[in-house]
Amino acid sequence: MTAAQTFAAYAASLCHAPLPAEVVHHAKRAIVDWYAALLPGAVEAPPTLLEKALQEDLDRGGARLALGRAATVRAAALINGTAAHTVEVDDIYREAIFHPGAPTIAAALALAQARGATGLQLIRGVVAGYEVSTRIGAAMGRDHYRHWHNTGTVGTFGAASAAATLLGLDATRHAHALCTGATFAAGLQQAFRMDSMSKPLHAGHAAEAGVLAALAAEQGVTGSLDVLDGEAGLGRAMSGDVDWAQAVATLGRDFHITRMTFKNHACCGHTFAPIDGALELRARMGDVRWQTLQRVEVATYGPALAVAGNFHPRTAAEARFSIPFVVATALIHGSVRLSAFSDERLSDPDVRALMARIHLSVDPEIDGRFPGQRAARLRFTTEDGRTGSYLQPTRKGDPEQPLTDDELSGKFLELAVPVVGSERAERLLSHLWTLEARAQLLDL
Repeated sequence: MTAAQTFAAYAASLCHAPLPAEVVHHAKRAIVDWYAALLPGAVEAPPTLLEKALQEDLDRGGARLALGRAATVRAAALINGTAAHTVEVDDIYREAIFHPGAPTIAAALALAQARGATGLQLIRGVVAGYEVSTRIGAAMGRDHYRHWHNTGTVGTFGAASAAATLLGLDATRHAHALCTGATFAAGLQQAFRMDSMSKPLHAGHAAEAGVLAALAAEQGVTGSLDVLDGEAGLGRAMSGDVDWAQAVATLGRDFHITRMTFKNHACCGHTFAPIDGALELRARMGDVRWQTLQRVEVATYGPALAVAGNFHPRTAAEARFSIPFVVATALIHGSVRLSAFSDERLSDPDVRALMARIHLSVDPEIDGRFPGQRAARLRFTTEDGRTGSYLQPTRKGDPEQPLTDDELSGKFLELAVPVVGSERAERLLSHLWTLEARAQLLDL
């Protein structure tokens, strides 16, 4: 069988196969985190602008947008997928350099609502999408990430597999959904090297493209079954020497969804080890005051600097991808939450002054361990000549230092309450933690 057929055979089996309790729990964690990202993103641009652009697809259809507005399946997948990636707090599968939740869960929920699926069926779709897409992303590797935005490209497979599972497609049609989705997959990394709204649109497009591929396969539309591993397929066109046999080797035995990274800061994940390391080193040096820092050195892996090495961010979108900005913000204000990207903070003279004392470099040892490890080495020099250094080996929220269920609930409430109020947020959170027992999903 081709790689796509192997992925599809496994994913199709999840329509009915028993899921380990641990996997169900981690799927619910992913969905809680997705909603934490969705709700604050839904009231920002570009999702608000997409609602204006797609008015013909709204106020009708069986799916729902974040705040309850009716929508067609494809419009809901597109807008919700975009919203879940807009404020940069959505989940990460580290080894694939990929945010699976935004496209995968947006696609799964849209179809689950429209087709009257249960909570357990939604969970099955989410698990299928995560297990397929994270493996494709990890197989495509660092070579793919040089030019492509994995959430836009690899995310299409998560959405397609989740959608195909919700539709109950057999292995053959599931494979065709994946293969049609492969030729829809897109998203250029250059799109977020400067200020633009393109990056979250990649997640939304992946969600919509995956849904379309699955709906088309349901009606008999076929794809090229060797589109992943063929001579001119995805692997060779967008990466290099991809080992597809290794990619499918642990299907059904090792569940990637149990090893997700859930963000603890409201910005690009490449900035997290520098933030965590800076705060830890500050504490180790006796809570050194930021005003006394003469030099702050941050050494990390190369792609972090390529994506988030911006010393002159002008907008919130650029600041979320600026290691100097978020490290300075953390040292001055103690955290990097959504408020860090307000107009007032963007123009804060203290933050800008400290940014000028920050120096970035690539650490060859840390770089060699990317993407499997996300580390940073910090060094402070104070005005009175004191120095301190610290290696941050991972990020708060990574599998080695995960957010607890309580911390994840706290993140959800922090981000959801300002949008929907305490009562609605608490009720939704309760629904999500008991999702497997829910018979219908429209009130989500």
